[in-house]
Amino acid sequence: MNESTVTLPWLVVRRDDNGNRYGVGRYATRAEAQKIADSLGSPGDEQLYWVECLDKDAADRR
Repeated sequence: MNESTVTLPWLVVRRDDNGNRYGVGRYATRAEAQKIADSLGSPGDEQLYWVECLDKDAADRR
């Protein structure tokens, strides 16, 4: 596998307290993305972090 064939279908998304959404980072596996999402923010924060799959085929392979 080379750089041109690497797929990063898992996106960590942040929503701020104004409802704006931002992509935080892309990852190869859902587990990796979830670990990052879980590490961001803190209790009481108004920002929310979650994981989305940008490639349905990748979601089916997990």
